[in-house]
Amino acid sequence: MREKAFEKVRADHLGRKAYLYVRQSTMRQVNEHQESTRRQYALSQRAVALGWPSESIEVIDEDQGHSGAIGARQGFERLVSEVGMGRAGIVLSLEAARLARNNTQWHRLLEICAVTDTLILDEEAVYDPGYFNDRLLLGLKGTVSEAEWHMIRSRLQGGMLNKASRGELKVRLPIGFVYDEKDRVVLDPDIQIQESVKHLFSTFRRVGSAFRTVQSFKNEGLKFPIRMHQGPRKGEVIWTDLKIGRVSYILRNPRYTGAYVYGRRTQKRRDAQGNPVVMRLPEQNWHTLIKDFHVGYISWDEYEENLKRLEANRRSGDDYNRTAPREGSALLQGIVLCGVCGKRMRVRYRGGGNKLYIQYQCKGLYENVAGKNCQVVAGDRIDKVVGDLLVKTINPDALDVALTVHKELQDRLDQADKLRYRQVERARQEAELAQRRYMRVDPDNRLVADSLEADWNIKLRQLRQAETNYEKERHKDHEVLSDQMQEKIRSLTEDFTRLWNDPQMPHREKKRVTRLLLEDVTLRKHVDHIKIHVRFKAGTSQTLTLDKKQFPWENWTTDSKVVERIDCLLDDNTNSQVASILNSEGYLSGQGKSFDGQRVRRICQSYGLKSRYKRLRESGMLTREELATMQSVHQGTISKWREQGRIKGHLANDQGQYLFENPGEASLRLKKKEFKNGHTTVASNPNVTPRTKEV
Repeated sequence: MREKAFEKVRADHLGRKAYLYVRQSTMRQVNEHQESTRRQYALSQRAVALGWPSESIEVIDEDQGHSGAIGARQGFERLVSEVGMGRAGIVLSLEAARLARNNTQWHRLLEICAVTDTLILDEEAVYDPGYFNDRLLLGLKGTVSEAEWHMIRSRLQGGMLNKASRGELKVRLPIGFVYDEKDRVVLDPDIQIQESVKHLFSTFRRVGSAFRTVQSFKNEGLKFPIRMHQGPRKGEVIWTDLKIGRVSYILRNPRYTGAYVYGRRTQKRRDAQGNPVVMRLPEQNWHTLIKDFHVGYISWDEYEENLKRLEANRRSGDDYNRTAPREGSALLQGIVLCGVCGKRMRVRYRGGGNKLYIQYQCKGLYENVAGKNCQVVAGDRIDKVVGDLLVKTINPDALDVALTVHKELQDRLDQADKLRYRQVERARQEAELAQRRYMRVDPDNRLVADSLEADWNIKLRQLRQAETNYEKERHKDHEVLSDQMQEKIRSLTEDFTRLWNDPQMPHREKKRVTRLLLEDVTLRKHVDHIKIHVRFKAGTSQTLTLDKKQFPWENWTTDSKVVERIDCLLDDNTNSQVASILNSEGYLSGQGKSFDGQRVRRICQSYGLKSRYKRLRESGMLTREELATMQSVHQGTISKWREQGRIKGHLANDQGQYLFENPGEASLRLKKKEFKNGHTTVASNPNVTPRTKEV
């Protein structure tokens, strides 16, 4: 085989580089299986023996610790790129498994090597992918490598699953748990870690959301422990600010109930780069679930309740507004339903300045097509009605509720004070330890002494900072539950109505009380009223009817009798004449005022009444211009004829505009002689008025 290897290597191959690919599947193999790494690097001598100079051999080893079953390997991608560019004369690897355990990647590399006339060398021989026999043999080696990987993985996973089914497989424990000397799961012996985890669960139980839990820890000046699982500080516990992701992880982890779980996630597929895509499984599909396997922090029922609250707080789908209680004034935020389409209604605030008005909006089926709202309901009066109903419902139990709230506040502050004092104790222990280290050092060893002294000073500063924070927070807690505040709470216990209507009570707390008592509230808006269907947690329900609010303009509506009278008078009178008649008959406007021409005109516009001008035009009357054109005279002549009584004009509006009756085909000029023979004077004509502007 070695003699044939020299026959396959040609001068054009030697004119290009030789690429040595080195890889171990895991970092543990890199650290512990040193012999395999040496064998791979030793392949460079094979390339030298075949004729490549040392400076033409390039080693690609940046994929150390990456599995060959995945595709996201930078070193392998660089190797394929160099081969595709025709820069590689030969690719060296210990075996096919080093290059890839994925047949897709392996055969793609073989095809590229065949096109660019690149050789492949392993520990046994040199192959030319351009030859059918060599390509067939390399393909079989790739298939065997992939099958080998699958069989090894199946054996290992089978043993792990079998051990996990008995609860004996050791897995990484979340913070708050450790393994004892007999590999049993116990609570962390560090009391501060235990109390921090317990405080997290109690805080979430109180505030109801992950964000509010983080905010509570921040306001109380508390840190949360995290155990390092890698790096130079592996196994060490550090104290840092609590994050929302950490809260969600702890609340969703069933190990805190004392249950042993395995197989909560599975790899269903791979992405385009070949990386595995991990998916969460529902509880019924977990491989192993053993409840009450070890001591825990919460019960399984509380764990499930926490999951429901997290899901309710999540913004998605129809439950977009089913969020944790916020600081807004909308009492029914997250629990109000639309009585038209059944979806949850959203909260919107309108207005500006110091006054905001609540609106409950629902887009319903029109949301995806940007259509109009399903219904929009003003929320201020609805919140007041529902609030009054709650006060009426829970008023008999007001004393017990208030006392429970008082006790909860006191217990919460005591627990927070205990956790802060644990931080002071830890800082004091670290300072004492640094002092003992400094005192034991040899005085002649100044470098070590200076370093230990600096560390001691740092620990002392941290101790003083912890003590200062502790006293500051303790003083703040004392202000919260001062004697005056406690007396106020005791006085409020006698009347829950005063507690509910107290302007100092946060809106968020009112919402929490509402959600404890109510399942949901359904609103249905009608023409003259609003239906409010309230469903309680206990299963009972109650329907309330709220009359539609009258806006100021609705109280100013003109009486229908007045509108009918105006419509009748406009047949023969202008707006000012109609106003005079209405005032003489004793009618008043919707605002209780007398009429004038402008008020009559606005009423006509509001109720769609035809003006006198339009009524005369519809009856066939002509304007001055139209009549002058018909009679072939000047417009001024038409005005003179009206004053002389030769034609009849009708006043069309308050601006002095006239409309004239249609004389037909007759010529008004022929009536001049008849007019003179009749001895009719202008003064005796009842239609004569002072000259005005005419149409």
